[in-house]
Amino acid sequence: MSTGAIVMMLIAVTIVWGGLIAAIIQLRRHPEQPETDTFE
Repeated sequence: MSTGAIVMMLIAVTIVWGGLIAAIIQLRRHPEQPETDTFE
């Protein structure tokens, strides 16, 4: 693999894993409230 390909791979991995970690942190701080369906 060339140096450019390795750099691009590292950037892509950082974006994917960083997004995953950011989503987990966001959900831990502000958990989704379950929607209550009322059938009246």
